[in-house]
Amino acid sequence: MRTIALIFFMLISLTGVKAQELNCQVSIIVDQRTEITTNEQNILDALEPVIYDFMNTTQWTKDKFTVEERINCNLQLQVQSIQSTGLIEGSLQIQSSRPAFNSGYNTTVFNFQDDDIRFEYNIGQQVIYAPNIYRDDLTSVLAFYAYFIIGMDYDTFSPSGGTKYFTEAQQIVTNAQSSGGNGWISNARGKRNRYWLVDNVLHELFSPLRECSYAYHRKGIDGLYDNQEAARKEIYNALSKLIKVTGTRPNSLNLLNFVQAKSTELKNLYSDAPAKEKNDIVNLLKRIDPANSPRYQEILN
Repeated sequence: MRTIALIFFMLISLTGVKAQELNCQVSIIVDQRTEITTNEQNILDALEPVIYDFMNTTQWTKDKFTVEERINCNLQLQVQSIQSTGLIEGSLQIQSSRPAFNSGYNTTVFNFQDDDIRFEYNIGQQVIYAPNIYRDDLTSVLAFYAYFIIGMDYDTFSPSGGTKYFTEAQQIVTNAQSSGGNGWISNARGKRNRYWLVDNVLHELFSPLRECSYAYHRKGIDGLYDNQEAARKEIYNALSKLIKVTGTRPNSLNLLNFVQAKSTELKNLYSDAPAKEKNDIVNLLKRIDPANSPRYQEILN
């Protein structure tokens, strides 16, 4: 359980103060090409604190968190169009991180841009999540990512520790499919939406990716303080598990999302590594994600 793991990391506050699971920062920006009226800006101004309160005050799990244990995450809504009726369209950037053991360093766990954002919001509208009930797209999108963020975080502390939260996120997808939105259905353009994000993570073929996430963070990132060389070896071994996923689901959303989120981190981790270590990790990353080979080649510089 995540709490037990964090006790081991000495991150639990001695004050006993309890908090909700997420420490979520929220921002809303309007595309420079989008012109909005004063009334439409008022809608956006009212929406931002509503999203903030919803993410940070909803109790998403039955686990007890202290302030220090909360999962750090960010939501940035980029508005591409808004109507006076409150219909908002755009994209949502979601990012979460978790601390490395005995360090002030935070590693990115999840970084994803959802381009299928379309919902209605009017000033004074309540945003309340109720399990197994579809209320509206705004509530469902936010609840989906709350559970997905928690699932990703728990997976880094125990093997497949986030399953129950991914299952909750998948139920949200199922309930929301009646809305007909592209983010909730399997036959939308491409496979870069909420449906595939959670369907993949719960599929047996992607179990090596979840094994990788646990080993990468728990044995690699958390071991950097004690022994960087040994930690890098664990990171290489963890990433090697992704070869199985590449063989069955090459260029899959979850696979590429994980590796690309780690590219800058890996470049920094291997900056002082011996040449052989650098070559080995670069060759591995190119095999997993050949389309982004130039990005990984930078590790050698």
